Order: sequence, then structure tokens, then C-alpha cells
Amino acid sequence: MIDFSGKVLLLTGANGAIGRAVAQRFHSHGAACVLTDLDEDSTAVFAHKLDPGGARAVALPQDATQAGDAARVVAAALARFGRIDALVTAAGFYRDRLVTEMSEAEWRQSLAINLDGVFHSCHAAIPHLAEGGAIVNIASMAGHRGSYAHAHYAAAKGGVLSLTRSLALELAPRIRVNAVSPGLIEGPMVQPLLAKKPELIPNTPMKRLGTAEEVAGVVAFLCSDLAGFVTGETIHVNGGLHIAS
Repeated sequence: MIDFSGKVLLLTGANGAIGRAVAQRFHSHGAACVLTDLDEDSTAVFAHKLDPGGARAVALPQDATQAGDAARVVAAALARFGRIDALVTAAGFYRDRLVTEMSEAEWRQSLAINLDGVFHSCHAAIPHLAEGGAIVNIASMAGHRGSYAHAHYAAAKGGVLSLTRSLALELAPRIRVNAVSPGLIEGPMVQPLLAKKPELIPNTPMKRLGTAEEVAGVVAFLCSDLAGFVTGETIHVNGGLHIAS
């Protein structure tokens, strides 16, 4: 049984499907949750629904591309709850664009959100993470195998994987750092891809899409004492569509 009572989660991208599922899972296990997202209003509504009394959930605005925002939300988390035990970086941006049609601005925007944003949050939070704490970065299957019309996204997620391994080496034994690479997960982001490539479902050994809740369960495991000897690893949640060790 996972018990996060007395623990504090700092979660970026909290208004996305995976982010919301992570917040719900951690809150159900007793954690206090600092929920950040660029969409401040929707995140605040979600935080209130998650914890109407507001004792264990707070929503804050955060632009993942801005180092100052990362520092501000870390300071706010410490002021509100006095500690940070887990950092989960789920902020992301995904848009179709072939390299031959991609502008430099589009390339840099994707890297700024999907890679720089992870760095900014880790850089701000690491000095304040409690002993025995954990970082989990949400990567992607695209970071391992590439993705047609998403080279900027795949490149950024590949960077997240390497950053995760490097941080695991730097922060052990005080902090564990791991990544989760989702495959095809139910939600609005996957529907355009399935419309173009309907064969992806039959080609998935589990013959279905994954759920955000299934990703959240793996994230919770990695942040818990059950994964106390796991660091520098990536867990794939893709139903067997991409099998890697």
C-alpha cells in the first residue's frame, strides 16, 4: 500500500490528462499537491474539485519555459507546505509538423516547453527536495523510437531521457530520478494520430489505448518506498507497442 501522508508533490502540467490523473492518485494516497499549469483558471477549478477545503491542494500558474516561474512555484510550495518530497514534470506540448515545414520558432518552442521546462523545474526544486525524495519526468515513446511529423517533440523527449539518467547519477543517494515513457494514451492528443494511423491499435499487443490512470499508477510507484532501489530508469507504459529494456 502506498502512503504519501505528510508528503508534498510538486506537479507541472497538472491540467493535462496525465497530470490530473497523477494529482488524483497522489491525493488519494494522502499527499499534499502543488499543481501548476499555464492554464491557471482550469487548474484552480480542478484543485478545488480535488480538495474542496484546500488543505491539501493548491493551484499555481507556471509557464514551463520560464526559469523564474519554476523558482516562484518552488518557493510557494515551501511557503505553503514546508517541504517538497516529489517532483513530477508533466508539462508538455505536441503538434504535428514535418521537419521540412518546421520553422525555427516552432522547433525552439517545442524544446523550450518539453525539455527546457523539465530542466527549469528540476533545477529550481532539487536544492529543496527532502532527503529520500524522488523526481519523475514524463517522457514519451517518441523519445525512444522517433515520431513521424513530431521530430521536435521526439528530440526534446530524448533529451528528457538523457537528463533523467544524468540527474540520477548526480543526485544519488539522496534523491532518486526516473522517467516514464507513455505510449498511446486516451485523450485528445492521440486522436489525430489514430485518424492518420488506425493500424496503431491492432499493432499494440494489448489491443487498446492506455489510460492516464495507468500512467499515474507507475508514477506513484516510482515516487514511493516500493521503488526505493530504482533510479536512472525509464518505465514504458505502452501496451507493448514499443518493447525495450
